[in-house]
Amino acid sequence: MPVTGPASLSSFSTLFVFLIFANVGVLVTPKSTIEPCSNSNSCNALLGYTLYTDLKVSEVASLFQIDPISLLTANAIDISYPDVENHILPSQLFLKVPITCSCVDGIRKSVSTRYKTRPSDTLSLIADSIYSGLVSSDQIREANSISDPSVLDVGQNLVVPLPCTCFNGTDNSLPAIYLSYVVKPVDTLAGIASKYSTTITDLMNVNAMGSSAIDAGDILAVPLPACASNFPRYASDYGLIVPNGSYAITASHCVQCSCGPGNLKLYCMPASLAVSCSSMQCRNSNLMLGNVTAQQSSAGCNVSACSYGGFVNSSIVTMLSGISPTAMPRIAAISSAYSPTFLGHQRFNICSSTRPTIGRCHFTYVFSGAKYKFASRI
Repeated sequence: MPVTGPASLSSFSTLFVFLIFANVGVLVTPKSTIEPCSNSNSCNALLGYTLYTDLKVSEVASLFQIDPISLLTANAIDISYPDVENHILPSQLFLKVPITCSCVDGIRKSVSTRYKTRPSDTLSLIADSIYSGLVSSDQIREANSISDPSVLDVGQNLVVPLPCTCFNGTDNSLPAIYLSYVVKPVDTLAGIASKYSTTITDLMNVNAMGSSAIDAGDILAVPLPACASNFPRYASDYGLIVPNGSYAITASHCVQCSCGPGNLKLYCMPASLAVSCSSMQCRNSNLMLGNVTAQQSSAGCNVSACSYGGFVNSSIVTMLSGISPTAMPRIAAISSAYSPTFLGHQRFNICSSTRPTIGRCHFTYVFSGAKYKFASRI
């Protein structure tokens, strides 16, 4: 009989960790963190998925009924790579799979995935191998009202309920996206915390754990630091949030957004897929989206950037804003680390706060591809 262990988290709903015991009284995995819910809203979430065999990008996307581009961007894979959707991914590769997390029957889960059965399939094979332990055979059986799990019709379309959590898109009051992670035999809670830039305490609080002990097959909710947008509610990409280490394509594949280490703020530029897009030029300026310029003045160096403000009525909203000169190395690092492609060559001058020169700026930053370098102009 399942045993529940409730815990209360500030600003979050109560969590329940379901433990499944064998008849002999020995704990059997998996344990899974469940988020109760009472409304119809949804959020973006991630699944930690390990490939059971070599698969094309398009095959993995089809397995979860998602856009191949969203799979690529979630894993910071270059979408401009030729014929990337047919690129073969090796068996045992770990991927982050983006899904929509809904509120169904009072708990958070994803029910948008369908699987068409093949001649050799069993519920256990589908659950443990094809979906990498993210779901159990019992959950598939219950979701599809299967009375005899030993009999599956070839070509039968099965609902595959998948675990996810939202927690208001925050962790400790900071933007976050939650990854459903299946614990491996070699994993420790400390190792998982280190890998995903969080703490043991945070993982224990999020998952309502009484101790740091974990077992292979457990499914943990892991908060990933993210950068959130502040687009207006009427923008079609309102609420865009991007986990650190990934990027997102928005505005009808015209705009690419990401965030970087030490500065979890959204930074957007034209996407490499941009073909037929509305204007990306900032009003009253010759700057395009993602461009930065600097001008010397009596007060110092004024740095301006053309920023993204959302996708409204099929138009790309841009805004001219001022930024600190000291932020430019961070922006360059963000583009280098998290932007698989960078449009052309962008040159702009940045004033040095440590070695000012009269009438001109001290450094030139050159973005080329996903690289950047510093060229002194003393």
